Amino acid sequence: MGFGWRWAKGRHSLARKVFHGRKGELYQRYHTGMEDQLGALGLVLNCIVLWNTVYMNAALEQLRARGHVIRDEDVARLSPFIRHHLRVHGDYSFLLPDLAGALRELRNPASPDYEPNDEDEDEG
Repeated sequence: MGFGWRWAKGRHSLARKVFHGRKGELYQRYHTGMEDQLGALGLVLNCIVLWNTVYMNAALEQLRARGHVIRDEDVARLSPFIRHHLRVHGDYSFLLPDLAGALRELRNPASPDYEPNDEDEDEG
């Protein structure tokens, strides 16, 4: 399968994770809020892709700084549509932390405090 197909599948899978309320389906009649719903979903997806891209780049920079060899062909296969870290159910806080213009600290998967999200069995 080509790059375009994988890209579309990744974006669709991310959209289904975010738009979970009705199993990823629109139930409103055409022209009665559907455009607003799709526009909001597109905006949220773009924000997630930007966030993922910024933090994937930070992780790659951190690995390189620690002396790990990062091959360009491996980086080319990374996708900004990852979603296993998203929590779509639960309580949300909209208070912004004081990061003084910096990024949040990256989590260490080797840490005993690291808890992966196993909601996504089919991350591919």
